[in-house]
Amino acid sequence: MSYKIAICDDCITDIAYIKKLVKDWSGTAEKTVNIRTFLSAEAFLFQYEEEKDFDMLLLDIEMGGQNGVELAKKVRQDNHWVQIVFITGFPDFMAEGYEVSALHYLMKPVTGEKLFSVLDRAAAGLEKQERRLPIVHDRQTDFVPLDRILYLEAQKQYVCIHTVDRVYRMKASLREMEASLDKYFFKCQRSFLINLCHVAQIRGKCVVLKNGEEVPISRGMADEVSRAVIELF
Repeated sequence: MSYKIAICDDCITDIAYIKKLVKDWSGTAEKTVNIRTFLSAEAFLFQYEEEKDFDMLLLDIEMGGQNGVELAKKVRQDNHWVQIVFITGFPDFMAEGYEVSALHYLMKPVTGEKLFSVLDRAAAGLEKQERRLPIVHDRQTDFVPLDRILYLEAQKQYVCIHTVDRVYRMKASLREMEASLDKYFFKCQRSFLINLCHVAQIRGKCVVLKNGEEVPISRGMADEVSRAVIELF
């Protein structure tokens, strides 16, 4: 799996050290990591407004301005899935760390062995979680379980995500969205991705979903959709 990891610490030396350990872990655990670094809680939260798809947060606590616990509390307001790990030289905030469901609390200087163990636990926790798609709309982000998505429809610079209970409209390309989906999503037409779990019937020019909606498919695509459903189920 691939993990997007943020390291937030006001000490450049500590950031470089933790980043190296994370890279070493990724090689040992055979994981792909995308590491982002931030020198303050404010810098992270500014970026978080646009990117809420982080999988793990490795946070110092004592920083100038907002501390790591305050950062974690803001993240937890709308994100209960990200794995939070505090790496700090101060034990005073340990109780508050548990308030934000932190996975672990590591004291500096952290060893590779201890960090590797915690990252293994974080990865295992993420793999157990129900996969969700982050949908950015109306200046907020909703994390929608993939199994609740019926299909996605490209509309110029936007993608409409049709779920079992509502339709979201997000500025993105269908190709970008496809990269965040799983094997159950199938491109049945240039502008449509369907969730094969919701297919009830396949016709010549469309698929009929379990809720009765019809989604168009490309000419000659009916057999391919049928094969995809058979292979998966």
